[in-house]
Amino acid sequence: QVQLVESGGGLVQAGGSLRLSCAASGRTFSSYHMGWFRQAPGKEREFVGAISNSGWNTYYAKSVKGRSAISRDNAKNTVHLQMNSLKPEDTAVYYCAADLGVPGAAVTQDQYDYDFWGQGTKVTVSS
Repeated sequence: QVQLVESGGGLVQAGGSLRLSCAASGRTFSSYHMGWFRQAPGKEREFVGAISNSGWNTYYAKSVKGRSAISRDNAKNTVHLQMNSLKPEDTAVYYCAADLGVPGAAVTQDQYDYDFWGQGTKVTVSS
């Protein structure tokens, strides 16, 4: 079992920045990939970005690429999503998720490959 707790959401003006955090517990954090997803009102949950278990590789959705950065601290069991130049369309509940999958497997953008999820943190970007 893995427990994930997100924090850092809030209300921000367009053009602003937020740093979301996700604290993990329950399994060896450095052994699994981590992803960030979001769900806007009335829309399906979508991939935002992901980071490999080592932290060496990161992946981003086109919608946030160039404005976002994912990092992780395996010593502190945390992963972060830095979001800059925020737009109203970034408004959503943001979730972190853990992919415990096959050791050595590639990082995935498919939400169904992720095994554990946090409760989400809400981000609202005002225009």
